[in-house]
Amino acid sequence: QVQLVESGGGLVQAGDSLRLSCVASGRTFFSSDMGWYRQAPGKEREFVAAVQGNSGIAFYADSVKGRFTISRDNAKNTIDLQMNSLAPEGTAIYYCTAEYEGVGRGPGTGTIRPRYWGPGIQVAVSS
Repeated sequence: QVQLVESGGGLVQAGDSLRLSCVASGRTFFSSDMGWYRQAPGKEREFVAAVQGNSGIAFYADSVKGRFTISRDNAKNTIDLQMNSLAPEGTAIYYCTAEYEGVGRGPGTGTIRPRYWGPGIQVAVSS
């Protein structure tokens, strides 16, 4: 049974940094895309970032480019999301995701969506 478990969330102030981590179990994802989605209060779930399994190429939503960095450790079956210069708009539940499927130019585009989801972790950014 595949499980994705997030950690590292919490309450921070605007401008602060936070690092989210996700551990996968049940199988390895070294050849699969892994990434993060988020859902802010009253809004739809949206793509944040992902990293391809084979190439290691990272994809980011325009709203987080230059501030967030995604990384993965295939030996540990983990991914991290380093979030810098957080703004109140970053308040959301962040979901770890794995094994993207669909058609598009990369994770988060076209019909490409993750097959596996973690339960989510809360990040709150105060102004």
